[in-house]
Amino acid sequence: MTQATFGALLDALPHILAAPKDDAPIHSLCLRPGYGLRAFPARIQVTREFGIPGERWATAPWLKLPDGSPDPCIQVSILPSRVMELVWRDREGTPHPGDPIVADLNCSLANLPAGTLLQAGTAVLKVSDHFNEACAKWKVRYGADARAFIDAPGHPDLRLRGILCSVEVDGEISLTDCLKVLSRP
Repeated sequence: MTQATFGALLDALPHILAAPKDDAPIHSLCLRPGYGLRAFPARIQVTREFGIPGERWATAPWLKLPDGSPDPCIQVSILPSRVMELVWRDREGTPHPGDPIVADLNCSLANLPAGTLLQAGTAVLKVSDHFNEACAKWKVRYGADARAFIDAPGHPDLRLRGILCSVEVDGEISLTDCLKVLSRP
């Protein structure tokens, strides 16, 4: 199966940006208990203290505070489903991106500036100011064009790789929930 080309991704940009700006359906939930491991539950718990219990954020975060503890601004990542559908073509041979929430959501900076509060089930998430850039694994799994698409001129503010959030209110998120904007700064 071939990877998405830069041209095809650019052609799909209007479709990606037409995603709902609010009341966005959740398409999948994912837990990453360890490197390369994925579980797809119907619901997840989120807490301010532990992020997503069972996720590797608490034990192996990629971003840490100066004291070495996990940075809460990366507790939960949300990937736009329209981007995932374009880049994750080989479902058998390539791992799921691993984002705990995949939703049909316009994640652009204009729509969800840092500090935006999102209702996710009974939980509340706060959009981080930390940019979710496509890591080296994104390039290896989905191709150099998929990585270049995230960082192309004008694209960082579109947040095509999704957003990072902290948990502000503990709660449960399920596949039947939608992400709702509670407030924007």
